[in-house]
Amino acid sequence: MTTQPNPKQLISCEECGLVVQIPRLEPGHQAHCPRCAHSLTKVNSKPYQGVIAVAIACLVMLVLSVSFPFMSFSVQGLSQEITLLHAAKMLAQFQNVLLAALLLATVLVLPAVYISFILYLQIKAAKSLTHPLSDKQRRFYAALCRILFRVEPWLMVDVFLIGILVSLVKIASLADVGMGNSFWAFCIYTVLVVKCISMVDRHWLWQHFIPAIEVEGVKEGDTHLNHNHIGCHTCHQINPIEQTKHQRCIRCGSLVHEYDPHENLQKAWAWLIASVVFYIPANLYPMMYTVSLGHAEGSTIMEGVVLLWSLGSYPIAAVIFFASIFIPIAKMLALAWLYYNAGKPIDLPAEESAARLKVYRLTEFIGRWSMIDIFVVAILVALVQLQNLMAIYPGPAALFFAAVVIFTMLSAMVFDSRILWNKPQNDAQEPITNSTEKAKI
Repeated sequence: MTTQPNPKQLISCEECGLVVQIPRLEPGHQAHCPRCAHSLTKVNSKPYQGVIAVAIACLVMLVLSVSFPFMSFSVQGLSQEITLLHAAKMLAQFQNVLLAALLLATVLVLPAVYISFILYLQIKAAKSLTHPLSDKQRRFYAALCRILFRVEPWLMVDVFLIGILVSLVKIASLADVGMGNSFWAFCIYTVLVVKCISMVDRHWLWQHFIPAIEVEGVKEGDTHLNHNHIGCHTCHQINPIEQTKHQRCIRCGSLVHEYDPHENLQKAWAWLIASVVFYIPANLYPMMYTVSLGHAEGSTIMEGVVLLWSLGSYPIAAVIFFASIFIPIAKMLALAWLYYNAGKPIDLPAEESAARLKVYRLTEFIGRWSMIDIFVVAILVALVQLQNLMAIYPGPAALFFAAVVIFTMLSAMVFDSRILWNKPQNDAQEPITNSTEKAKI
C-alpha cells in the first residue's frame, strides 16, 4: 500500500525557511528539518486504521460527555447538579455570553468539528487509493483541510480538564463534590483528542487529495532569503512569487504572503501590545464574586492565589499563580524580547537562531494553558449556585483575561519565525528521518 504518492517532494520548513527534499517515508517514520529540527512530515505505523479508530472513539466519548450528569455539589442539605453544557449556559445567564461562546467553541464545538472532519477525510483518503478523485471532490476536500488546520490551535479540551481538577481542589473542603458518569467519559475523551491530534499530519493528508505541484527555479537548500518562492503554511506547497496583492496558493487556495519581516513584526507587536493593555484590567478587577450567607466578596487573580496559599492549598495556589500570572507575563516578555531582537539587522550564527527558535516554540506552546483560570471560573459558576447560602459569579476580569490569552496566542501565531534565521543556507542537507515510535520515547 502506498502511503506517500510521490517519491520525493520539496518542503519549505515553516519555522526556519529551509527548502528540504523529503524522500518517501515508510509507515512509522517521520522527517525533521536538518537545520532547526522542526517536524516536517510523518507517516503513522497504521496511517488509516489507527486515526479512524481513535476518531470514532472520540466522538462516542464526546456524546457520553454531554449526555449524563457531569458533577454535583451539595452542602447543608442543598445540592446542585450540572451537565457539561450547563457551564456555558450559566456564564451566558450572568451576561458573559462571550465567555460562554469561548467555552463552547474550544471545548465542544471545535473539537467535534475537528474530529468529524478528520474521520471523514481519513476514510476518503483510504478510498482515494483505489478510487480516483474528481476535481470537484479535490476542491471540497481541500476546503475541509483548510478549516481543519485553522481549527487545531484552538482545541483546549486538555486545558479544560486541568481547570476542572483545579476547581475540585478549590471547593472540596467547602462541600461534598460528586463526579458523574460524564466526567469519566470526558477524561477518556480528552486523552483521545490529544492522541488524535498527535496522529494527524497535514502534509501526508494533503498528498492524498492534491499532490504537491513542482515549481521551477526552486531547489533543495534554498531559503526564504533567496526570494524565489513563497511557502504555504496551510499545505506546505512551494509557490512561485507573483506580482499580485492577494496571491493564493496554487495547491490549496489559501492566501500566501511574500516574506516581509517589517510588516510581520508590526502585526505581531500590535497583538502583543493589545494583550498588555488588557492584562492591566484583568488583574485590577475581580475574577469572580463569592456569596456566603448573603455577603458577596470579590477576588482578583492574585487575591485568589493568596487565599489558597493561606488555606494550605499550596499545589493549587502554585498552579493558578503560574498559569494566570507567571506564564502570561513571561510569555509577553519573551515575545517582546524576540520581536525586539528580530528587528535588528544582525547576522546570527545558526546556534543562536536555533536557541531563539526554542524560546519561541516554548512561548507558543504554553500560551494556551493560561486559559485554566477562565475554565475554573466557568466550572465554579455553574456548580456553586445555592442561592444566598453559597454562590459564585463571574467577575469582569474574566473576559479581560480571556482576551489576554487569545491576543498572546494570535501574536505568537502571526509571528514569522523565519525572521530569526537571517543567514542564507549555502548547501543542501538531507532531512533527519527516524521512527515515530522512537521519537515518542
